[in-house]
Amino acid sequence: MALDQLLLEVLACPEDKGPLLYFADEDILYNPRLHRSYAVRDDIPVMLVDEATTVDEAEHARLLAKAESSGLEPTLGSGGATA
Repeated sequence: MALDQLLLEVLACPEDKGPLLYFADEDILYNPRLHRSYAVRDDIPVMLVDEATTVDEAEHARLLAKAESSGLEPTLGSGGATA
């Protein structure tokens, strides 16, 4: 089960308050500006900075390419910016 669309429209990074990319098939929310991912466990986003995972350059590039190829929109509605 994926995250509710209404929730996705309001979710933001707890550190920089910017939009996130949601990869439902990987159960993560990703902040491309900070290279940080947040786990989604049992359809609940774990939005704690201390539990976020820092992503290396190769993984960052992979996630951005995946988002672009799938037309993935960032959270915060269509007004959000991507990296």
